[in-house]
Amino acid sequence: MIATGCMVSIAIAAGDDPSIARGRYIARTSGCNDCHTPMYPQSDGKVPESEWLTGVPVGFKGAWGTTYPSNLRLIVQAMSEDAWLTYARQPRRPPMPWFNVRDMSDDDVRAVYRFIRSLGAKGSPAPAYAPPGASVPTPWILFEPQNLPPPPAKPR
Repeated sequence: MIATGCMVSIAIAAGDDPSIARGRYIARTSGCNDCHTPMYPQSDGKVPESEWLTGVPVGFKGAWGTTYPSNLRLIVQAMSEDAWLTYARQPRRPPMPWFNVRDMSDDDVRAVYRFIRSLGAKGSPAPAYAPPGASVPTPWILFEPQNLPPPPAKPR
């Protein structure tokens, strides 16, 4: 009985944490779900929060190879908040806009961590990166400009 009461108190305290609400807001408005949540763009963002940030097995293929949106819910469960600050800001292959996360305040990056962690572990790891020219068994999106006009002539 006491253990159950403590667990409920912890859950209520976590639900009241303003940094979790801030992390939810950042994840929703900064585009995290666009790639890391299955069917988010296709449903106009109407995916239950319980399904958010579980990764997507559709690759983005470009000159860098083929990359996949990570299952952030599994990743954060395996690291400390301080480790996340470093991890989240490391350069990544396209199309991940890692530089946007790099430029976030520590408080915002921590809030995103706390929100994702509050969701709990769910899903499977994303497929592994495939180098340029490698065949991938998953669906993929060609992420390279097509039919571009020639670049302007350089002044001499």
